[in-house]
Amino acid sequence: MENGLQKKYGLFTAICMVVGIVIGSGVFFKAQSILQTTSGNMVIGVWAWIIGGVIMLCCITAFAVLATKYEKVNGLVDYGEATVGPKYGYALAWFSTFIYFPSMTGVLAWVSARYTMVFITSAFPNVQLIVPADQGGCVVGPECIALALILLCGAYALNALSPKLAGHFQVSTTVIKMIPLFLMAVVGIIVGLSSDGGLLIENFQYASTGVGQGTLFSAVVATAFAYEGWIIATSINAEIKDSKKNLPIALLVGGVIIVITYVAYYIGVAGGASVESLMNDGATIAFTNIFGSKLGLVLNLFIAISCMGTLNGLMVGSTRAMYAMAARKEGPRSDVFGQIDPHTNMPSNSAVIGLLMSAVWLVYFYGANLGAFQWFGLFSFDSSELPIVTVYGFYIPIFINFMRKATDLPPVKRFVIPTLGLLASIAMVCAAIYAHGIRPYQAAAANGTFSCPVLFYIIVFAVVMAIGFAAGKKKN
Repeated sequence: MENGLQKKYGLFTAICMVVGIVIGSGVFFKAQSILQTTSGNMVIGVWAWIIGGVIMLCCITAFAVLATKYEKVNGLVDYGEATVGPKYGYALAWFSTFIYFPSMTGVLAWVSARYTMVFITSAFPNVQLIVPADQGGCVVGPECIALALILLCGAYALNALSPKLAGHFQVSTTVIKMIPLFLMAVVGIIVGLSSDGGLLIENFQYASTGVGQGTLFSAVVATAFAYEGWIIATSINAEIKDSKKNLPIALLVGGVIIVITYVAYYIGVAGGASVESLMNDGATIAFTNIFGSKLGLVLNLFIAISCMGTLNGLMVGSTRAMYAMAARKEGPRSDVFGQIDPHTNMPSNSAVIGLLMSAVWLVYFYGANLGAFQWFGLFSFDSSELPIVTVYGFYIPIFINFMRKATDLPPVKRFVIPTLGLLASIAMVCAAIYAHGIRPYQAAAANGTFSCPVLFYIIVFAVVMAIGFAAGKKKN
């Protein structure tokens, strides 16, 4: 092939990539977060999961149409370049390389380490941590951070040295993470309906208080970030067999599986414990009530494996990000970062940049969000979610220009589907700004201090993008 990457992934692997990247740690704790947001109102919670899923499916359907027309290197960059122009594609590639992919990958390395530490301390109570587990050692202790770096390097090595093995790992972890979700969805609903008094029905009739205007919107915000990550699967479009056919199928099938899994799991959890218990203790209490106390330990293991699968999927995008520019003869040293290893068929030099930037963003996330104090002052923002604001903003011009250029498509594919994707993207941007811009600022204002994470994230984003365009302009 012109880009040098071989067709090595089939349809099933592509579907597992979509499902495995999205379904990670979020599904296990977002149920509790949404219950707290809605004050225990199960009906509003279910609607929030459905609405969030519909928003995701609108974007997925729009990109599935794009995937049937364009294929080069790195799907998202391909679509931006084909619809808006080369400069826009370059901006997307630079953003993906230095902000979007590595920031999410770094966070998932920490999340994977966190749940692994929870499992270790639960399975082996005699293990002594420098910071005791009950004082946050599993979250911010030096062992957790060291393990996060090890897992990050492990994911890099797996993808850089054996991309086929990385694909098999993605499939395996996707299957493993679906086991507890499927069991809770099916058994939880059955037990909840058959229990004395019908616990599931009782929970859905729970008379919650404190549900006011904006509650549903806030709950949708919580689901929005749980549904994020599917776009990363398009980064391997050049390596999927019959990509123009299989990638759209993978996006649509994977998206539907994700929505059904989330909604069914949320309902199943309500069949295992009272609303008050779920709000206070999370989904673990439902697993314990239904399957026994020992399952709590198994659940921690499944969550750790689930996070590692998501980390692997994110590393797939990170290792190929720099190559997306180099394959187009763009960016700094395209001759170096465009090289393909003859033995592994991987852009090894690009993978090194992916690892380096992921480590940088891991350290940033720890210093800005987890330490005893914020290392970066006003520039301490949540790097796990704010880059999502930007990537959905990037979608908007793509959908608008696609409607203008795709004159060979029927009206439904040319106008209706992209319009739905456009509206969904705008909704995501507004939801993210509401969650991270307005509310944090108002809370700080009440205390007489100034804090606007979105503003300082935009400054960082602008500086990174300015460096990118300066590098590109100098080369030209």
